[in-house]
Amino acid sequence: MGSQDHLARGCRVQQPCAACRMLRRKCDRNCLLAPYFPCDEMDKFAGVHKVFGASNVIKMIQMVDETCRDDAVKAIVYEAMARLRDPVYGSVGPIFHLQKMVQELKAQLESVRAQILESQQQRDQMLGILMNVHHADLLSSIDNPVFDVDGFALGADDHTNMGFDPVVFPPEYDWDL
Repeated sequence: MGSQDHLARGCRVQQPCAACRMLRRKCDRNCLLAPYFPCDEMDKFAGVHKVFGASNVIKMIQMVDETCRDDAVKAIVYEAMARLRDPVYGSVGPIFHLQKMVQELKAQLESVRAQILESQQQRDQMLGILMNVHHADLLSSIDNPVFDVDGFALGADDHTNMGFDPVVFPPEYDWDL
């Protein structure tokens, strides 16, 4: 048997559990509190004892199914420590604080989602504008002299260009201004 095994067993077998030690009673093999309050966790039991009292803790543990007792003791210890820190609200204070934080985070999340949606809409609008500009550039860059910028040609090829010159070829429109 190694020295660590001896120490671990010695705490359980030779020394009373934290509860029995604090209550100054003999700790036997059937001690209900020993599995949950080992001899090296005096502070844990002291807090539970101060808030609930040893007899109430024993009653609470006995009321719970054996498979759930470990969790029940953890809850009792948590509540006792919370009550020692905050005698008025106990564990409810941190719960309310966490609930408030969750609500604030939900509001932030909705705000971020709205910003993302707005950014996506702006991106889509910009892409639409860019696509229209790009489409217009494609149409104007086709090698078709119909839209010749320099001579303002109207014909389909260079031989039939009919340039627009208001002196030589005045428009025949009768515009009343």
